[in-house]
Amino acid sequence: MSDHPALHAAAKTGAPVICLYVLDGAAGRAPGGAARWWLAQSLRALGAGLAAIGGSLSLRKGPAAKVIAEVARESGAGAVCWNEIAQAPHQAVEGQLEAALAKLGVGSKSFAGDLLVPPSSVRNKEGRGLRVFTPFWRRVLALGDPPKPLPAPKALHAGPKIASDTLETWHLEPTKPDWAGGLRQSWTAGEASARARLRDFLKHTARTYVGDRDRPDRPGTSSLSPHLRFGELSPRQVWHAARFAAAENPALAPGIDKFLSELGWREFCRHLLHDQPDLASENLQANFDGFPWKHDATALAAWQRGRTGYPIVDAGLRELWHTGVMHNRVRMVVASFLVKHLLIDWRQGESWFWDTLVDADAGNNPANWQWVAGCGADAAPYFRVFNPVLQGEKFDPEGAYVRRWVPELNALPAKLIHQPWRATPIELASSGITLGATYPQPMIDHAKGRERALAAYARIRKG
Repeated sequence: MSDHPALHAAAKTGAPVICLYVLDGAAGRAPGGAARWWLAQSLRALGAGLAAIGGSLSLRKGPAAKVIAEVARESGAGAVCWNEIAQAPHQAVEGQLEAALAKLGVGSKSFAGDLLVPPSSVRNKEGRGLRVFTPFWRRVLALGDPPKPLPAPKALHAGPKIASDTLETWHLEPTKPDWAGGLRQSWTAGEASARARLRDFLKHTARTYVGDRDRPDRPGTSSLSPHLRFGELSPRQVWHAARFAAAENPALAPGIDKFLSELGWREFCRHLLHDQPDLASENLQANFDGFPWKHDATALAAWQRGRTGYPIVDAGLRELWHTGVMHNRVRMVVASFLVKHLLIDWRQGESWFWDTLVDADAGNNPANWQWVAGCGADAAPYFRVFNPVLQGEKFDPEGAYVRRWVPELNALPAKLIHQPWRATPIELASSGITLGATYPQPMIDHAKGRERALAAYARIRKG
C-alpha cells in the first residue's frame, strides 16, 4: 500500500474508498502457474493490510474496463483512480475505461508508479527508445532521483459493500496435484515481506553485492524480483532506500551502484516492451527470423527436468521448479545451453520460464532470453557460448549449489562435481553414481555444441 499513488490520492480526499482488483485474462499476458500462485498470496496479504486500516479488497473477474465501470455505476462512485502500466494492452484498457467512465459522468485519474521514468523521457533523436543499456542508464541517471515514494494511508473510509468474488473461485493455486510446496517453503508474498527483504539486503548483503551477486552458492542477491513484479514494492522505494543506505554508509556505494543498475535493467526491459509489445514472440533483430532452430521435444523435456548431464544447468532448472526462481548467473548459463548447445528456439525457454518463475516479468523475461540468444537489444555477442563446466567451476567452486539441487552428485569431490563424466569408475562407484542411470551423460559435448552453434549463427550473419 506504500507508494501507491492512486490509493494515496483516493485516501487524501477523505471520501469512502472501494479497493478493487480485477482479474482480466485479456489485459496483457496471462500469468503462468507460479505467478498465479504468487498472485493469490499477494492478494491475501493486500486484503489483510487494507482491513488493518479500515478498508477492504473487492475482487472481480472479467474485462477490466467493463468491470470497473460497472462497479463505479453500482456504487455511485464519484471518481476512479489507478496506476498506469506503460504497456500497450494496459494502455488500451485505460483508454476504454476512460471512455466508459466519461459516459457515466464519473471522473478518472491515472498516476505513474510502475517505472522510475516514463518511456517518453528517454528517446533518441528520431523519437525511438534506446536499445543499448549503458546509454539508456546514463540518460536515466542524468534525470536525477525519481519522486520520493508516498506513504501508505493511515486510515481508509470503507466504501459501500459490493459483490466480490473469492480467491478460491479463481483457482489460482494448484490443487490436483499441489506442486507449490517448494514455493510455500521459499517465499512469503506481500508488502511486509518485501520491505523486510529490502532492509535485510541493504543491511547485510549490499556490501558484498559486487562480488557475490554472481555466486549461486552464496546468498548474494536481494531476492526482490517477485515483490517488484507484483507491485508489493515500487522501484522508487528501492531506489530511495538504497541511496539513503549508501549516504549513511559510503562503504556500501559500489554495491548500491551495481544493485541500482540491475534495477535499471528492469527499467530498460520495461521500456523495450513499451516500444515492442510483441517482445515475447518476435525477434528484435529481424535477421534472426531465419535462424535454423531445431525442434526436439525430447531434448527440451530433458532440459526442463534438469536432466542435461551438465550439473550447473541441471541445478538451476531444479532450483526453478522447487522455488520458482533461479539465480541470475545460472539463468544465463541455462538459457545459453538451450539456445546454443541445443539450438532450441529461445521462445521455448522463455515460455517455460514464464510458467515456472514467480518473478516472470513481461519485460525482463523475453528481453533476457533475446539477449542470450543474440537477437535482442544490447544482445550478447553471437560467439559467446557459455561453457557450463567453466561457469560452474568459477561461480560454484566447491560445488555447494550443485550439491543442494543435484543431490545424486553430492559425494563427488569439488574437482569433479561439474564434470562427473571425468571421474574414474572407482570414483563413480564410491560416490554411488552410475552415469546414464543415476545421473545422465551430457546431452551434447560442449565443444561440438559450440561449433554447431557458431556455424548456425554464421549462416544468418551471411544471409
